[in-house]
Amino acid sequence: MNDPRALTARVIARLYQDRGSLQRLLPWAEKQVDEKDRSLLRELCYGTARFAPRLELMLNKLLRKPVKDEELEALMLVGLYQLEYTRIPDHAAIAATVEAARAIKLGHATGVVNGVLRNALRNKEVLTRKLSGNPQFSSAHPEWLQQAVKGAWGTDARTIFTANNENPPMTLRVNQSQISRDDYLQQLQDAGINAEPCVFSTAGLMLESPVAVSRLPGFEDGLVSVQDQSAQLAAPLLDPQPGERVLDACAAPGGKTCHLLELQPDLDLSALDIEEDRLDRVIENLERLGMGAQIICADAAEPEHWWDGEPFDRILLDAPCSATGVIRRNPDIKLLRRPEDIQELVELQGKILRAMWRLLKPGGTLLYATCSILPEENSAQVARFVAETPDARDNTPQLLHGEPWGLPQEVGMQLLPGLHAGDGFYYAKLEKAQES
Repeated sequence: MNDPRALTARVIARLYQDRGSLQRLLPWAEKQVDEKDRSLLRELCYGTARFAPRLELMLNKLLRKPVKDEELEALMLVGLYQLEYTRIPDHAAIAATVEAARAIKLGHATGVVNGVLRNALRNKEVLTRKLSGNPQFSSAHPEWLQQAVKGAWGTDARTIFTANNENPPMTLRVNQSQISRDDYLQQLQDAGINAEPCVFSTAGLMLESPVAVSRLPGFEDGLVSVQDQSAQLAAPLLDPQPGERVLDACAAPGGKTCHLLELQPDLDLSALDIEEDRLDRVIENLERLGMGAQIICADAAEPEHWWDGEPFDRILLDAPCSATGVIRRNPDIKLLRRPEDIQELVELQGKILRAMWRLLKPGGTLLYATCSILPEENSAQVARFVAETPDARDNTPQLLHGEPWGLPQEVGMQLLPGLHAGDGFYYAKLEKAQES
């Protein structure tokens, strides 16, 4: 199959079936289309996932009865996305989507596809007016998530929704062990790539427009990496010192691992992750930057199976989370995440946090981080841990480089998409008391 719309429908259907993520499914789909169609495929996959909660409501209004075939339903969502959000001429979008139905062996349903899309085109204003009062429609977030974000962040929720529905910027982390940010910025300008320094990260540069990494000067030589500004704060917050024994728990894909070594090349650093294939990414990133670390494939929640008994000076715990802070980069989270997932994640985070604390030296530092914006995974989680752990103390700074950088919480600091120039992240810097 080489029809990009048909493949998009297959990808979206698999997301609804919880049979993968865009990160895993897109490479599979891209291999099946001509190179000239890959950018369209990515646009349709990301865009349909991003606005699926809104498109679902529209489709339900347009259908006389529910559709039983999930790929057919997904294809109509792809068609609606084109009509609503792309510059593809309406007649071309409809014709191509109808043809895609044949490509996925749904030729018997071409009349339904054609009728639904033409009806959407004719009744666009009426449809929008009928749905405008629906919070899921206005936010383009599933109802449970819309309510959770609004409950946590009140009037800021609208800004968060807007940011989540936009294409994210491309942000770079300059390897300052090799080149200064100002010198690399000049190299970008010489290459015709416009960028500006990040607000919070002293290593960060935000590009005016995304480019292929092959266009970035010195990328293959390790001068620069792609990493959001909020994620770039982990390494300087942990603040490793020369020669220290450091653990990067839940390390994949390795951006923070590499940043730690850029700050202190002589660390005794271990990178731990439970997924072997994701650790391959850590290894690739380390090799590109000419760096090394001990790679451990194991469960952070069960250190008795892999820990050598020697405590760590510092631990970075980038805990498994809902990823609700990075929806603009991973819009399929809107389809993949379920409300019942949050409590399961909270329990797992707590288990790993308690396990990691046992591995930390007295006087050591643990940085708890998530890319979530839900308080139960963040400030509530860590506040409960600190209350239950006599030797734990919150030492999260409210100023970075002398400037405010996030929203102070009961424990830790929260960054929100749309409000803080980066993805949504939470950080809590905890110190372990010295033994008396």
